[in-house]
Amino acid sequence: MRYLTAGESHGPRLTAIIEGVPAGLSITADDINVDLKRRQGGYGRGARMQIETDQVEITSGVRHGKTTGGPITLHVINKDHQKWLEIMAVEDIDDKLKSKRKITRPRPGHADLVGGMKYRFDDLRNSLERSSARETTMRVAVGALAKRILAELDIDIANHVVVFGGKEIDIPEGLTVADIRQLASQSEVAVVNREREEEIKAYIDQIKKDGDTIGGVVETVVGGVPVGLGSYVQWDKKLDGKLAQAVLSINAFKGVEFGLGFQTGYRKGSQVMDEITWSEQDGYSRRSNNLGGFEGGMTNGQPIVVRGVMKPIPTLYKPLMSVDIESHEPYVATVERSDPTALPAAGVVMESVVATVLATEILEKFSSDNMEELKEAVRRHREYVKNF
Repeated sequence: MRYLTAGESHGPRLTAIIEGVPAGLSITADDINVDLKRRQGGYGRGARMQIETDQVEITSGVRHGKTTGGPITLHVINKDHQKWLEIMAVEDIDDKLKSKRKITRPRPGHADLVGGMKYRFDDLRNSLERSSARETTMRVAVGALAKRILAELDIDIANHVVVFGGKEIDIPEGLTVADIRQLASQSEVAVVNREREEEIKAYIDQIKKDGDTIGGVVETVVGGVPVGLGSYVQWDKKLDGKLAQAVLSINAFKGVEFGLGFQTGYRKGSQVMDEITWSEQDGYSRRSNNLGGFEGGMTNGQPIVVRGVMKPIPTLYKPLMSVDIESHEPYVATVERSDPTALPAAGVVMESVVATVLATEILEKFSSDNMEELKEAVRRHREYVKNF
């Protein structure tokens, strides 16, 4: 399975084309719209979320509610585009109109300046439009499709925020993936410890009042993953490496870890490795999951636990200093719409890209022209692993 996305933040629409989805997968627009709505939610979101109510249109690859095996095309209309018809026009326009909303003062922390240098733009809006986090709309749409594949294989996925602007969230022990999904979905700030919710919301309010932004850490957990996805035979076959690349490709993400992650650098080996157990009923398992579901770049049957670090949103309502690319004079940076935080939404994006990588890996490993064939192949593999 592979996909491409296209579109700009204020362009007419966003598009994704996905190839390699098996035939016979039940899918509707509503299955995707649920996650698109989740991406736009969360406490602290700004005006753009009131303008856009994202709804997907499926224009190929699905007939009578089931995938056909052909390329699937997804579209999401940008309602805000109606205010940007001249600014974002495809055809050439008058120079005076071109200067309207032209950006020459790059924002620190964004792709504005480096993109202008790389592609030789005199209007940095070209960088801003494509590098915008609006692009993640389509990655969530693709991820929703991937999650439908995972669900058919009894693979469960959830995400939640574990650090909010430096405030660590205490996580109750023994939570299942379903527990995490349920608790986080009931929270406006996507935390599983509801006792911390009002504190976090008050913190976000203060950050907004200060004209600042905060980042944090989001965690995605996946249960029911088959043993042996990925491989140790080449560096680019390791599945944790593929997941790390996908997570770091999300706008504003600057770090990724699995299981104990960076804490393993502070512990002894005896405090890190997961002891192996066996029972006649369940086959092989582990006493702990410090390695986050991976050994040798392959899934070991334990839940995948992956965390991503999101930097604070770089667009500030009290902007930092920059330099105008035309005059080279110092100025405050351009201000576009911004939010004090987008951590709950970022978690939805992370969940989506993790699901997409896992679905892709499963479709590569197992016979998958159609869903019945895929489910049978996975069932046989699980039976083999259990009896190994």
